[in-house]
Amino acid sequence: MNTLLFISGQEILIIFLAVLLLFGSKKIPEFAKGLGKGLREFKKATDDIKREINENSKEINNDINDLKKNISG
Repeated sequence: MNTLLFISGQEILIIFLAVLLLFGSKKIPEFAKGLGKGLREFKKATDDIKREINENSKEINNDINDLKKNISG
């Protein structure tokens, strides 16, 4: 059987049942919704960082190319 983070399927089932007993069936969708919002914000932040890095790397490449032209020209 496949393991996820060294946890077997039976252990995942026991953990799920414990969470269900502790929080009840009404709270679990709220937690899932909050988790989804958090993941969405995290993805948005990482996309913004990637975009900024790409924009800055283009500027740096242009500066390097200008320097190469000035040195060789």
